[in-house]
Amino acid sequence: MSRIGNRIITVPAGVTVEETDGIVTVKGPKGELKQPMLKGISMKLEGTEITLERANENAKAMHGTMNALINNMIIGVTKGYEKGLEIIGVGYRFNVQGKKLVISAGYSHPVNMEIPEGITVEANGNTEITVKGIDKVLVGEFAANIRKVRQPEPYKGKGIRYKDEHVRRKEGKKAA
Repeated sequence: MSRIGNRIITVPAGVTVEETDGIVTVKGPKGELKQPMLKGISMKLEGTEITLERANENAKAMHGTMNALINNMIIGVTKGYEKGLEIIGVGYRFNVQGKKLVISAGYSHPVNMEIPEGITVEANGNTEITVKGIDKVLVGEFAANIRKVRQPEPYKGKGIRYKDEHVRRKEGKKAA
């Protein structure tokens, strides 16, 4: 039995949730998100409460997933999502230029990344940025792609990391 799938989702004031032709649309103060309903899951909207039901046992695996997706959409259109990234290293820096993010991370060339639609990147200095948006998946994926440019290494800790990330440090050759 899915515990997350059986969770009742409360819709806050100012947010509308509707399902048409198997597509859930959530509208709120920050924007609008759409998500197709997963196979075998049906949605019931009663007042300000949403409950999800599954048609058969085969849909059991997607019951909790759909519940979490709708909940994430509601949080996204009300509060939004953000991920903080910092870059550590001599000469390493971020630079936001319009719809482009330019990363200097120790390569012979700067790395240019196109900022996707629906995401904003704010620079908090040369070494820190914040990726913001209403879609949790888009924000997380773009932040992960930025981190992939130069992942933190365990010896000096140089590279791009999340704000709350702890990088396990190793001792170098002198430990031997």
